[in-house]
Amino acid sequence: MDASDFSEERNQMVDAQLAARGINDRRVLAAMRKVPRHLFVPADLRPYAYEDHPLAIGHGQTISQPYMVGIMTEVLGPGEGDRVLEIGTGSGYQSAVLAELSGEVVTVERNEMLAGMAADRLAGLGYSNVRVMVGDGSQGWPELGPYDRVMVTAASPRVPEPLKAQLKEGGRLVCPVGSRELQTLWVVTRTRGAYETGTSINCVFVPLVGRDGWAEK
Repeated sequence: MDASDFSEERNQMVDAQLAARGINDRRVLAAMRKVPRHLFVPADLRPYAYEDHPLAIGHGQTISQPYMVGIMTEVLGPGEGDRVLEIGTGSGYQSAVLAELSGEVVTVERNEMLAGMAADRLAGLGYSNVRVMVGDGSQGWPELGPYDRVMVTAASPRVPEPLKAQLKEGGRLVCPVGSRELQTLWVVTRTRGAYETGTSINCVFVPLVGRDGWAEK
């Protein structure tokens, strides 16, 4: 895959949509300058890949707005050696950004077709530190835990308890919590066995469908 195209658009995206709106983590900005977002969307949508809005990727799923990817990644704060659990692989774009910033990414997708496409795409781009799993994301992936960081890229009515349980001591979890129509980004930290919760920005994500998320319609 050729990641050299759209470099100007990618830099403009980072400058205008991220840095100009308060995202200042240099590692996050560098990762999003590097990851070729246009290769994570359908071919007919590539001209729009760096615009300031989400895009449909099929199967009722979307690739998040670049600003939302940036702010969630900055709030999560993955470190170079961290093991990160991502819930909701989708296209694999957020997985790639996390892979640039951490030691290992375990990402869980309930749609087998999307998971397969994301795995092929990530492998083709050389992301050997990403493991794509198929399953109920609301249950996490305890076999490979615990995790330093957990990112949920789908809306849940509450922070799923299994995900909290898979968080390491001192770890951090971010999850959109609220109704199906509107959520607030919750930030959970595990300190001395207890969970402390704060909130960030309002957001809108597709529902997290699963045992500890929303029931499938």
